[in-house]
Amino acid sequence: MKDWPWYGHLLLIGIFAALLYFVWFKPKTNELVNLKDERAKIEGEVRNLQSKKRQLDKIEREIAILNETLMDLEAIIPQRREIWDILRNMQQLAINSRLKIEKFDPQGEVRKEFYFEWPIDLEITGDYHNLALFFDRLSNFSRLFNIEDFSIKALQRQTDTNTISASYTAKTYIFREEPPDKAGKKAKRK
Repeated sequence: MKDWPWYGHLLLIGIFAALLYFVWFKPKTNELVNLKDERAKIEGEVRNLQSKKRQLDKIEREIAILNETLMDLEAIIPQRREIWDILRNMQQLAINSRLKIEKFDPQGEVRKEFYFEWPIDLEITGDYHNLALFFDRLSNFSRLFNIEDFSIKALQRQTDTNTISASYTAKTYIFREEPPDKAGKKAKRK
């Protein structure tokens, strides 16, 4: 090799550099390009998953809010009849208002599109101011009531605390669990 001309050494260095490039650098460069492409692909998937995670978190927050709303609504319009709870609460409201429930007569449910209407005929005795207090407290009751067919009459035998009798129908509501579409489909099949 010592006898080689200068361009022979240069040629040997070029061959060695080309061999080094094709054997070592080119595969490493291709591997690096593939790793960069794979990294970009994985980063895209991570961004996509992060976006889906944000959407999932948003949906979970909405579900939590809807569950809270549903619990609040179930207190107003529950899914099952609670005669004894209603009677106990009405009785407690009447006692707190210094009234006496003379009649508590639950009627049959009336089917509506999304709920049942449940009328309860009531008759209470007491004085006018306590009756107003009773209805004020009833309006703050957690369950929804509509008062219909309301009438007041004076008692024949009056005392200081017992001057009037009021009769009315308190309508409350029960949520229907089955959607109205299923009921409609069943009726059409028959």
